[in-house]
Amino acid sequence: MRLLTWNINGVRTLPQYHPWNTLKTFDDILNHLESDIICFQEMKSGRKLLTQEVAVPPSFDSFFSFPIKKTGYSGVATYTRSKVAVPLKAEEGLSGILQPKPPLAPEERISNYATYPPNLLDDDMHDADDDRLDYKNLDSEGRAIVVDMGLFVLINTYCPNDGTGTEEREAFKMDYHRLLETRVRGLIEKEKREVIVVGDLNACAAVIDHCEGELMIKKGQAMGLEGEEGFWGKEYRRWIRDWLVKEDGTGGTLVDITRKLWPDREGMYTCWNTKISARETNYGTRIDFILVTPGLVPWIKASDTLPNIKGSDHCPVYADFHDSIVDPSTGKTIHLADVLGASKRDGKIPDPPRIAAKNWEEFSGKQTSLQQFFKGSAKKPASNSTSDTPSGTPSLRPKDSLTRKPSSPDPPLQLPEQNVSDVARPSVEASSSASPITVDPKADITASASSNTTKRKLVGDYTSQPKKLKKAASASGSSSTKKLTKNGQSSIASFFSQPSTATKASGSRKGKEKGRDVEMVPDEDEDYKLALLLSQEQGQEPFLPSSQSSQPETQERSKQQWTSLLAPIQPPKCKAHGEPAKEYTVNKPGPNKGKRFFICSRQVSCRDS
Repeated sequence: MRLLTWNINGVRTLPQYHPWNTLKTFDDILNHLESDIICFQEMKSGRKLLTQEVAVPPSFDSFFSFPIKKTGYSGVATYTRSKVAVPLKAEEGLSGILQPKPPLAPEERISNYATYPPNLLDDDMHDADDDRLDYKNLDSEGRAIVVDMGLFVLINTYCPNDGTGTEEREAFKMDYHRLLETRVRGLIEKEKREVIVVGDLNACAAVIDHCEGELMIKKGQAMGLEGEEGFWGKEYRRWIRDWLVKEDGTGGTLVDITRKLWPDREGMYTCWNTKISARETNYGTRIDFILVTPGLVPWIKASDTLPNIKGSDHCPVYADFHDSIVDPSTGKTIHLADVLGASKRDGKIPDPPRIAAKNWEEFSGKQTSLQQFFKGSAKKPASNSTSDTPSGTPSLRPKDSLTRKPSSPDPPLQLPEQNVSDVARPSVEASSSASPITVDPKADITASASSNTTKRKLVGDYTSQPKKLKKAASASGSSSTKKLTKNGQSSIASFFSQPSTATKASGSRKGKEKGRDVEMVPDEDEDYKLALLLSQEQGQEPFLPSSQSSQPETQERSKQQWTSLLAPIQPPKCKAHGEPAKEYTVNKPGPNKGKRFFICSRQVSCRDS
């Protein structure tokens, strides 16, 4: 079995990189990692933004924790391959305060209520001025998912970074580190459990884990500090150093299993600044860890980093487990499949804990989708619209709604002066109260053809043939009335036929009247006449040979001036290498945001002075 942790720096940007952009689904991405338990940090998403293929991949059970207030920030996810191991229990956060609806029952919780951090608070966890840590605030940023795998309790966490540099944020970072330490201590000391902590801890555990570790020591010594004090000046570095078991097996609580297997390996970094192309020269830090309790060390077969896997500014870290081990105290062979996860019943895979994403309403199939909603409404027969008409509303019958005697003359169509909106709303009451009209089938066909012909010639023939327009409009009106009363419901064609005719007619009248006004009152401004006369006289003046020869020179000189004015600023040369520097723009919020600066174009490395 393989356990893998990776800060992916955004689940929505990961598929944009190779080889992930060649895979069709997110389940393919997870399978490509060739791991059975996958822990992601910095999902930078939210429950509402999570797609179904990311939330419920077919091969895995998934558990998420997202920020309560901020979206697109932080967030962790744990995927467990359902065929290998199904977690016994799962929780969001470290304090036990974050609960789903309804809250977890005591048998659903991983720990006893008394072993959660709020009840294990010691005096050395916070300053004397603090009465109580704000546990809900510490757990509100979606930084931890805890799952019980039977053999061990797995904590997937993303610790805060120190990027802002403010005292408030540094205090928040240290409070979270202490909260994590207290949660682990409660599991080990109070419940005698084996624990694995994985994730981005945002702290270096040794000088060898930082590309500038030796440089920090030299700077500290130049300032009068002794030994490695220049590196251990940060409190969070001292915290993780004291939390880990030393090489001789003394002190600390957890074992840095990757460093234990590679004790003297340099350059084993997991995070790089991609903005300065530091990954190409391996100028980075090691802040992603797999930490295990000493009792789990015999189970670990291998552990290493995977710097060749791209898609983030971090790289994955993995740990492989033995399929079986021999218990030194009893001499019995213990198989991993027998002690990992929930046991299968009758060969069936058990259901995951309640907070798994497959149990969310939006992914469990209990919530009606938009497609199902409209599909259900489409099943209603259209014929009910006539039969369900209230008793007080007149209904229209298709067979006798249009009946007219052939001998009756065609009444001229009157186009009342009214708004288009009034014409666009056909009244059922008005059409039903009108006297019945009998229509000859032959006349119907003729009227329809006349209507179509008139519509095509309406613009050109309106002024010259007003009588034809009225007759065609009458035929069009009878045709639209027939469409209106079919099945007691107006059609789309009849809805738009009347207002379009009225609008075109009124628009033509207005355009004609406006044209008459222009012809009757020709008014040209005197200034306009003078300008027109001057332009004509100026256009008649011949160009002199001198002006013809000087014009190209003037245009060329103007072109050169504009080119030099709009040309980009040439970057200055690096003082150390004499090469053109590279331009960057400040994107960090603050007074310098948007400003540009230049630095050396060479890739940063440990060899640079």
